[in-house]
Amino acid sequence: MAFSSLRSLMGASSGGGGGGGNPYAIFGYGYTGSIVSMTNKVDSSGTVATDTTGVGSARYPLAAAGYGSDKAIFGYGWTDSNTSITNKVDSSGTVATDTTGVGTARHALAAAGYGSDKAIFGYGWTDSIVSMTNKVDSSGTVATDTTGVGSARRKLAAAGYGSDKAIFGYGWTGSNTSITNKVDSSGTVATDTTGVGTARNGIAAAGYGTDKAIFGYGNSGSNTSMTNKVDSSGTVATDTTGVGTARNALAAAGYGSNKAIFGYGTTGSNTSITNKVDNTGTVATDTTGVGTARNQLAAAGYG
Repeated sequence: MAFSSLRSLMGASSGGGGGGGNPYAIFGYGYTGSIVSMTNKVDSSGTVATDTTGVGSARYPLAAAGYGSDKAIFGYGWTDSNTSITNKVDSSGTVATDTTGVGTARHALAAAGYGSDKAIFGYGWTDSIVSMTNKVDSSGTVATDTTGVGSARRKLAAAGYGSDKAIFGYGWTGSNTSITNKVDSSGTVATDTTGVGTARNGIAAAGYGTDKAIFGYGNSGSNTSMTNKVDSSGTVATDTTGVGTARNALAAAGYGSNKAIFGYGTTGSNTSITNKVDNTGTVATDTTGVGTARNQLAAAGYG
């Protein structure tokens, strides 16, 4: 597939990160008009730092998740072809050189932390949409493919919630969906649950608080700023009209003990807009982000 065709086809990155508990977050990689490996750290107040040149292969729409008590991992994505490259992030936010990932190379997938020390990548696009998953253990080692349960799709999002669970949601199967799939404490992915709210793709999700998550923004045929909260049982709420600029192909992560942040994306042009999420799941008005505007990036909590 030609690069220009790929770009128009995709439009989304989804990033994960476990729930609250990580004091910091990090945005990484993406597309500015060219593929980049830059990162932007987020401090405990939600302030986004200037660009740091990332280590490893520049790529987009990849996924990221926090795992363990203080680490994160970026994985997969598109360079000039699908990849299974991973890059670990240590407790200082330093991004490691490339590790060749295990399993099927793909892009437009999602990832989330779950349990106290694990993560999972799932779904995406190879030469077709897939429902495979790859668990990540407490050392950051990515497992071989597990055939995922539920509808194959891409341009979805995932987040950790509760003390030991995660949820994949929304995405594109050939049309927009609001399908969700819960992930239990063993990393087993459940069958489809019909999600509540507007079906869309190119969304982001993050855990916040000690036991909740939130899906936000995306494209339902036009860009949206709607959000859908996820409670401690994994039940997805009806639409809440989000605050701030409607966009898609953004990323989100939990940070601090009980907060989250959405950032970047495209409104038709690249943005570096961020929107903080407080411990009630309320999304704040736009903050002009620091660093290079881009889309189809990933984000995770760490530290």
